[in-house]
Amino acid sequence: MSDIRYAVTDSVGHIELHRPEALNAWTPAMGRELLDVVRAASADQAVRAILVTGAGRAFCAGADVKDARELTPDGVPDLSTRLREIYNPVILALRAAPKPCVAAVHGACAGLGVSLALACDVVIAADDAYLLLAFVRIGVMPDAGATAFLAERVGLARAAQLCMLGEKLPASTALDWGLINAVHPAAELPAAARALAGRLAAGPTVALAGAKRALHAVAQRHLAEQLELEATLQQENGGTHDYAEGRAAFAEKRAARFLGR
Repeated sequence: MSDIRYAVTDSVGHIELHRPEALNAWTPAMGRELLDVVRAASADQAVRAILVTGAGRAFCAGADVKDARELTPDGVPDLSTRLREIYNPVILALRAAPKPCVAAVHGACAGLGVSLALACDVVIAADDAYLLLAFVRIGVMPDAGATAFLAERVGLARAAQLCMLGEKLPASTALDWGLINAVHPAAELPAAARALAGRLAAGPTVALAGAKRALHAVAQRHLAEQLELEATLQQENGGTHDYAEGRAAFAEKRAARFLGR
């Protein structure tokens, strides 16, 4: 693997996103590697807990917007195939893993990075971390389960605020809102994450898996359907003026001029 680092230590499967030069932004290749390693860790009897982190200055900056999109048969950017074939399966694999999953977030956690973190069972963050759903800035909507996780954890009003305004949410506020579980000084986050994952790995993992399954059933029973709905709605943005303008404005580092079509 080139974009993911993976090691098992003291029964903890440590998955590290490893594109630090791009703030660990996702490409299809990275997504496929991540999917493979999540599935491998889930099936490995030697792994009793999973820890997800990011290398370098950030947890994950979301999808790599510099990575060219494929076109649909109609000639518009394909915004749904990667979701259906790669990114959404990563989210479902984390939720289906029969062992506790911990995300340790530092720096930027944006777009797909937010979905990845919130797909884990416990999320801790550094005091310099922030969550950001900036999809609206390029004329698209949140995906990969973000709408489901946000509505579930913080309610519709705050979820709409995050999705529609595209503003940074500092870790301290995310903790107050109940979106994450704990905040640590940045220098202490790695040790805190290892300790937490180790504590879970030493626990009664069959019981923990049962608790995870029950929580998923009550709060996220329809997650797969929501992921499919997001992918369908996201594709509707592919041929719009606003998406083309949003991408151009991002590349040119200027404010977008959206027309609602």
